[in-house]
Amino acid sequence: MKRIISHWFLLGLAVWGGVILMRRNGIYIPIINDHFTDFITVPMYCYLIEYIMNSIISCHWKPDLKFVLTSALYLSFLFEVLCPKLSAHFTGDFFDVLAYFAGGMIYYFVSVRHLNVRK
Repeated sequence: MKRIISHWFLLGLAVWGGVILMRRNGIYIPIINDHFTDFITVPMYCYLIEYIMNSIISCHWKPDLKFVLTSALYLSFLFEVLCPKLSAHFTGDFFDVLAYFAGGMIYYFVSVRHLNVRK
């Protein structure tokens, strides 16, 4: 039986879509544009990989702490180090790196670890 996509993941997509629409219309809310989208990136990334592994490939897999941390590290390197060197559209920001790791840790302790403790 296939899992239904989480309402939190869909809410994250809606937030990203709303931010993109606001940017196109010249509306800029600093905390949302600068850090909140980065904060929800790692949880959404981890959830998407988990969903693909469990629902599409039919494995029973949960991200562990190592996966969450390396995901935050990878996304930090990609969007805060590499992309700013390739395009002026991107800017490297230490607080964005903190947001990636904070979002990942909250995802891990609320979603992954909490579910493992309950079993």
